Amino acid sequence: MSGHVLAIDQGTTSSRAIVFDADQKIVGSGQKEFKQHFPQDGWVEHDPEEIWESVLWAVRAALKKAKIEARDIAAIGITNQRETTLIWDRKTGEPIHNAIVWQDRRTAPLCAKLRKAGKEKLFTKKTGLLLDPYFSGTKIKWLLDNVEGARRRASAGELAFGTVDSFLIWRLTGGKVHATDATNASRTLLYNIEGNHWDNQLLGLLDIPASVLPVVKDCADDFGTTDTSLFGAAIPIRGVAGDQHAATIGQACFEPGMLKSTYGTGCFALLNTGADLVRSKNRLLTTIAYRLDGKTTYALEGSIFIAGAAVQWLRDGLKLVQHASETGPLALTADPSQHVYMVPAFVGLGAPWWDAEARGAIYGLTRNSGPAEIAKAALEAVCYQTRDLLNAMRKDWKGGGETVLRVDGGMVASDWTMQFLADILNAPVDRPTILETTALGAAWLAGSKMGVWPDAEAFAKSWARDTQFAPAMAAGERKAKLKGWDLAVRRTLLD
Repeated sequence: MSGHVLAIDQGTTSSRAIVFDADQKIVGSGQKEFKQHFPQDGWVEHDPEEIWESVLWAVRAALKKAKIEARDIAAIGITNQRETTLIWDRKTGEPIHNAIVWQDRRTAPLCAKLRKAGKEKLFTKKTGLLLDPYFSGTKIKWLLDNVEGARRRASAGELAFGTVDSFLIWRLTGGKVHATDATNASRTLLYNIEGNHWDNQLLGLLDIPASVLPVVKDCADDFGTTDTSLFGAAIPIRGVAGDQHAATIGQACFEPGMLKSTYGTGCFALLNTGADLVRSKNRLLTTIAYRLDGKTTYALEGSIFIAGAAVQWLRDGLKLVQHASETGPLALTADPSQHVYMVPAFVGLGAPWWDAEARGAIYGLTRNSGPAEIAKAALEAVCYQTRDLLNAMRKDWKGGGETVLRVDGGMVASDWTMQFLADILNAPVDRPTILETTALGAAWLAGSKMGVWPDAEAFAKSWARDTQFAPAMAAGERKAKLKGWDLAVRRTLLD
């Protein structure tokens, strides 16, 4: 059997497909961006059909660049933007509404109502999550309550819910498989992460019929095969994980205490806590890192909603740069005497603050402030927020000493940003040789399940570091910068 594995990486702003060979090397890829929809302030949507078409385009482009046919692919692994919520008709496969994206804040009033009713502790105990619009459960309720006829159709068993992975599996298999994996299920506010099952009590609180839910499988499992008409041959789908969990796997963070942070549209840090389900006292999330062969590994997670999206805003909103890659060189030209801070709370603040109503702000502007200072503040903000997450993790996790941070995602290509990250954390930062760790993690799940890729131990040994960034900032300078950041966040929260 061929050792080629195809990873579908369906993200927030684009869909990618990457073909890896038997040595886990990239031999072909395709990527297609799609439109972001903002119907109202704080609302974010995607067109499901555009997502689907972008995935098909990316897969076909990747196969073409790899110069192989679908029959040469041993298996597909899928990784996806988490929490983004879709509901579709079981007979036609037609979505009843646009996908509601993880960044969307429209259910903030419902979350506040549930908190006021004293329900947050129950949700947190069972799911490891906080009551926030970020997660899928309240989005499902909104769709059932606001799309005409949806609740009646759902109760009659006519509708199916899924995060993007489930939607793609349904479409890829021609409607034969309605499934998800444990990592995506753990982000819905509906899944009991200790018992590993959908929780009827939580379903009742959100008035969601169990009939809409997918079957939950291990991350490396049988998710069906693709319809032959799509790519010319039936390809087994054998791996699924939410993007941050797939990146944890791709970074080979298989041991308790290992830590990775992914810098994409948002920033997400996961700390492997092994079989230990750690309940955070610092408003971090407890989540399923992955589930293999029926064994669950847990993690502490810190979520930053806006990371690369701030750079995208500099490019598309402010028109300060034409390409995202220009922000690092632009930041280098900033006036070092200016102390400008950006708190990018465009869709609220995530961990450890969890303020859905906060909005973005820039502090410290003077008449001399310009594009360079604003670009520098946007990049620095990602690093400051990472520091806040790691501080919270250190307070919650007592399982070991200091851990080197493994990083991935589009932003880590910037040496300037990674050096500032190491400086502000006062800790080393490791950038791997393969930056596409999210896709690599999904591919490993599928490849290992099919027996054409190595097991976890051998895969971990193959992880290779490209660059280690060591802290070089003076302690006094670091302290002053962090003091300014902490003040900027407090002012934003007060507003």
